[in-house]
Amino acid sequence: MKALVLFSGGVDSTTCLAMAIEKYGAENVVPLSVYYGQRHTIELKMAGKIAERYGVTPIEIDLKEMFKNSSCSLLEGSNESIPEESYDEQLKNTGGKPVSTYVPFRNGLFLAAAASVALSNGCDVIYYGAHRDDAAGSAYPDCSEEFNEAMSRAIYLGSGNALSVKAPFVDKTKADVVKIGLSLGVPYELTWSCYEGGDKPCGKCGTCIDRRRAFELNGVCDPAEKMYSEV
Repeated sequence: MKALVLFSGGVDSTTCLAMAIEKYGAENVVPLSVYYGQRHTIELKMAGKIAERYGVTPIEIDLKEMFKNSSCSLLEGSNESIPEESYDEQLKNTGGKPVSTYVPFRNGLFLAAAASVALSNGCDVIYYGAHRDDAAGSAYPDCSEEFNEAMSRAIYLGSGNALSVKAPFVDKTKADVVKIGLSLGVPYELTWSCYEGGDKPCGKCGTCIDRRRAFELNGVCDPAEKMYSEV
């Protein structure tokens, strides 16, 4: 068996990478990283460092053109500011719609691209790190269990029943993800979550807030916070 992992260099995808490597061995794992015009391109730099730590070689693809007309605040070309509040607070103002950092159908596009790359590289399964907290309240609807079931079915059928999709955290919280990763010795100090494209995490955006809370719920300090506080 050979696995492809959608790999951004964040907490969730790095934990997925560790799980896949533990199950299949580093020689049978292909990390796929995507540039899509995100402000925080530093995540790709960190993904490279993590891949090196695990002894795997990532494939990188460029899908920026797909989002060139999007006003999503997460993207380089957007004039919108990234909200400095939790997702719960953001959802109070969206009327049930996704938050402003939702990249249009990103996971759908990534999974479709991953299916092509996986089949071309002899992989049998795709791993990706969607979790329940991101799906809550439709903040990111392409992280939901329903979405995962539909995409998994489509990819299985479209690959001639050759390729399956695993979202091991789709029914779990981010705190659950961190708990699993801590047991696997994931190098969280190398991971990047912040949506701002600075040299240090802002600590104020939704994903920074979620990340801090996930480590707190596990009774540990985020190792990345210590590292950046010393820079």
